[in-house]
Amino acid sequence: MSKIFSNLGLAMRAGKLVTGDEIVLKSVRSSEARLVIVAKDASANTHKKFRDKCRTYKVPLIIGFDREMLGSSVGKPERVVLALTDQGFADMIRKEIVKTSEVEYIE
Repeated sequence: MSKIFSNLGLAMRAGKLVTGDEIVLKSVRSSEARLVIVAKDASANTHKKFRDKCRTYKVPLIIGFDREMLGSSVGKPERVVLALTDQGFADMIRKEIVKTSEVEYIE
């Protein structure tokens, strides 16, 4: 699982990851987002909003981990939602996600 977080940090340093509700929604709408990750401890409204948007725009969505883990992996305080904007990083994360039980929902 630490490989997932180190890859998220690497994507952040490479400028291939965006965080924050509005910025992630904008990247989903503009088809820049390749993978969206929402913290499992986010509100039900946030889960529904990103589930619906990602389904509409056909962007893969993962709900899992907690906000502290996501934030610390990208060198920021708590983060509820992240979007990878590079297909290579998205593929690396998705391959590692299959191996973990921390994830509640994958689409």
